[in-house]
Amino acid sequence: MDFDHEAANWAYLGRHASGPVLALDVSPLETDRDQAASALNGAFGDMRTRMAALPHEEAALAAQARALFLWQARHRFCGVCGHANRVIEAGYRLQCSSDACGTAHFPRTDPAVIMLVHHNDHVLLARSPQFVPDMVSVLAGFVEPGETLEQAVQREVFEEVGIRTKMPRYIASQPWPFPGSLMLGFVCEAEDTEIKIDHNEIEYAMWVHRDEVYDLASRGIKLPREISIARYLLENWTQGRI
Repeated sequence: MDFDHEAANWAYLGRHASGPVLALDVSPLETDRDQAASALNGAFGDMRTRMAALPHEEAALAAQARALFLWQARHRFCGVCGHANRVIEAGYRLQCSSDACGTAHFPRTDPAVIMLVHHNDHVLLARSPQFVPDMVSVLAGFVEPGETLEQAVQREVFEEVGIRTKMPRYIASQPWPFPGSLMLGFVCEAEDTEIKIDHNEIEYAMWVHRDEVYDLASRGIKLPREISIARYLLENWTQGRI
């Protein structure tokens, strides 16, 4: 089968110095992956791995494209009447195809909190079963309806490791298109240090001294990737900037 790039979904990402930037989603097409990669003068690969090797601007574009295409793929039908949606406005709007309904749907972003918990020059690091092998990170979780970001921080920490925290402080955010989240980064102080793990969420957790964070590699333990807000929080905390 020939690779029909005109049948692929596309989205307009903005303008660059050299002109407009378009993203092409070839994943729904019934075609040979090698043939498609050759036609596009590129290659396929895992998104998380590839983003780590991209310049900051290109990684941001890749995240933008992935979030849009996942949203389109998961909302092919109108949630009001069930008719098929049409992709319009350069990929940023879905329109119900039913004339009687015609509901417009827009991209959604799910807020999630990610928090560095510290106590007396120690940081709390934990491992989730979903992480790549041997990696630990700070805690994270989704914001529930009706709660503030600060409440979400304290609830998630207590649910996952049984530790109560105080003074949640917002630091920075990062779009995370896996599938479509906005990670809101916080630091907060632990009121106690006794860890009580929720084994459905966490494999293990540990307190690590500020000076020993980067020595974890010698024990075969990996830190979050450089592109992640988890790594940003860790680096800035270990250096005393937050």
